[in-house]
Amino acid sequence: MTSYIYNGTVIHKRFKPKIHFFKYRVFSLLIDLSELEKLDKTTSFFSYNKFNLVSFFDKDHGDRDGTPLIDWVKKNLKENNISSENIKIKLLCYPRIFGYVFNPLSIFYVYDNNNDLISILYEVKNTFGEQHTYVFKVKNDNLLQHHCKKKFHVSPFIEMNCSYFFRILKPADKISVIIDQYQLNERLLYASQDGKRTDFTTSELIKSYLKHPLMTFKIIAAIHFEAFKLWTKGIKFVRKKFKIKNNISFEN
Repeated sequence: MTSYIYNGTVIHKRFKPKIHFFKYRVFSLLIDLSELEKLDKTTSFFSYNKFNLVSFFDKDHGDRDGTPLIDWVKKNLKENNISSENIKIKLLCYPRIFGYVFNPLSIFYVYDNNNDLISILYEVKNTFGEQHTYVFKVKNDNLLQHHCKKKFHVSPFIEMNCSYFFRILKPADKISVIIDQYQLNERLLYASQDGKRTDFTTSELIKSYLKHPLMTFKIIAAIHFEAFKLWTKGIKFVRKKFKIKNNISFEN
């Protein structure tokens, strides 16, 4: 089994026009998509496409219509001229807890048959039910760095004329995901997630849940609470100009 649980923290720090900071503890799943059926059968309190204390649903990612995620990833690799033969796909995400989840960021790690990382898909969601996925080719480095223009409205307190700088470590004993957001060459926002690995077993799943009960509900509540605090600080509200569902961009 190459699926794992990671317990760690999320940090956000805004630098302009006013300082704003928050930090909270979370746990994530790193799921080998080929192991989902086995995880469903061997891990109590976890289910695949069924309700449970902790669960994972295909419809929460990709085309979000319940179709297999492996097929969705392969389709997008082919469209970006990346080999999709004999690949392994792992997804870092929050699970559903009591049937509810909101994933601001999910990351697909794509490996070839030599276990070398060949592609990263950053799947970003907003609270309006929309999603954009940034697809990158990668070199087989331990520290992965990607840069692109912002193409998707996320926060109502950040303009669209921004760029992202992603820095992530290949998942191992620990995970590290860092995103810096720049506007006019000035750093506007720093966001990070870290975590320490444990095995994907019933006992470790229960321990993680007990450390973070109702975590997914806390995440969406925290997003709105922090937005309210930004509003009270007088930060400009940015209206969304158009509605999308699931967009994809292929980056260099």
